[in-house]
Amino acid sequence: MFDDDEYVYGALRAGASGFLVKDMGLDEILAAIRVVAAGDALIAPSVTRRLIEDLAGQPAPGTPRRRELAAVTEREREVLTLIGSGLSNTEIAERLVISVATVKTYVTRLLAKLDARDRVQLVIIAYETGLVAPG
Repeated sequence: MFDDDEYVYGALRAGASGFLVKDMGLDEILAAIRVVAAGDALIAPSVTRRLIEDLAGQPAPGTPRRRELAAVTEREREVLTLIGSGLSNTEIAERLVISVATVKTYVTRLLAKLDARDRVQLVIIAYETGLVAPG
């Protein structure tokens, strides 16, 4: 795909679980396919920074999103914060001293509780609710 914001937002709004740019190498493309096939989401690093900057520049999160976190436990909030910071399941497990399987359980619960389609939406929620700030 082209490294163009219009394409990125269109693809994500349409439900894409990933976004790659056309100059990525074959190894990167194959790895991305494996990530998406495993149920996670992936966005090309060159696009991620712009998405984060754009999200950070949006107005402060509204009350509805804050209320949405009321059902989230403290540990789930920690996991959501680390997801929003860009950590992988393995990195989250190491940071919280839990198993990767336990992290996956927390991610699954967060997806259900927050009615999120994928990990990208969890990152967006982490920013919208103020759990994660740019910088």
